[in-house]
Amino acid sequence: MTRAAIATARRTVVKVGSSSLTSRGQLDPVRLDAVVDGLAARAATGQQVVLVSSGAIAAGIGPLGLRDRPRDLATQQAAASVGQLLLVERYAASFARFGLRVGQVLLTADDLHRRGHYRNAERTLERLLALGVIPIVNENDTVATHEIRFGDNDRLAALVAHVVHADALVLLTDVDGLYTGKPGRPGAEFIPEVVAIAELAGVDVSRSGSHVGSGGMTTKIDAAAIATSEGIPVVLATATRIGDALLGQAGTLFHPAGGRTASRLFWLRHATTPRGRLVLDAGAVAAVVERHASLLPAGVTGLDGDFDAGDPVELVGPDGAVLERGLVGYDATDLPALLGRKTQELPEEFRREIVHRDDLVLL
Repeated sequence: MTRAAIATARRTVVKVGSSSLTSRGQLDPVRLDAVVDGLAARAATGQQVVLVSSGAIAAGIGPLGLRDRPRDLATQQAAASVGQLLLVERYAASFARFGLRVGQVLLTADDLHRRGHYRNAERTLERLLALGVIPIVNENDTVATHEIRFGDNDRLAALVAHVVHADALVLLTDVDGLYTGKPGRPGAEFIPEVVAIAELAGVDVSRSGSHVGSGGMTTKIDAAAIATSEGIPVVLATATRIGDALLGQAGTLFHPAGGRTASRLFWLRHATTPRGRLVLDAGAVAAVVERHASLLPAGVTGLDGDFDAGDPVELVGPDGAVLERGLVGYDATDLPALLGRKTQELPEEFRREIVHRDDLVLL
């Protein structure tokens, strides 16, 4: 993978953070227009872009008379309600300078955790792109609760990159790339390329986000890990060099480390939240992990959680280590009577897998 591949990507997801769009708690028109200038130049070549934009809460701070980013959920939601309108209005006006239309797509984590909603998001984004519209995606902070949040828009951008079958992901922030330590400190060296995420085991990524954002360098590396594991190269760069970043000529390049998997397996691995867990004995671990077999009742020794048939659950070994994630075939209330029993010993209606092998994914 070379940097030139970023420049020639047919479809690119670009994520921009709050600190790159705002100043003093309010949207900065100059910064926002600079981002739009870069995206419009990309679109002018016939290449498609999807923008994942933070900034709704930050944009609402000033108009509501708040001094800093609110910490309580209710005020965050109120700020997002005011700020999201201002954010999209400003984007629409800025893109209109180039004759480009935009469409707002607000998502909660629940929209991607549920398979049906995931497919709906996929269809909507594809249709917007087919119509020549630039989708502007953001987390729906107005209704999202702590339990159903993505946590940051970096992870959302990585998920969206897979949903839209992107060829590249560009994460724009307020630093010019990844460093071995906090930028500006003695000994901190710029990292131009990352071939494998494992290389970063000893790198200090504790740099926190800005006072208006929710993410930091750790969330960006997590996002890069998700995207690169699916064959999508990632560039991490400063928003002030968006043009160079989109050409692969700025920032840190994360090389793809795997091939693109089926949407269903990707969804199961990265976009679901387990509702419970099943404890496997050693024989079952060997069967499902090494032989890729379905999970049968005889190999399960215990369970935890309140889940329904079709919910995602974790499969853990005797030592408690999480091995796989799968879609369970039974309600939690039905399972205790089945555990440890051979299939032929069960009533006819329960002679099926607890988790079918097609519904299992290694973690």
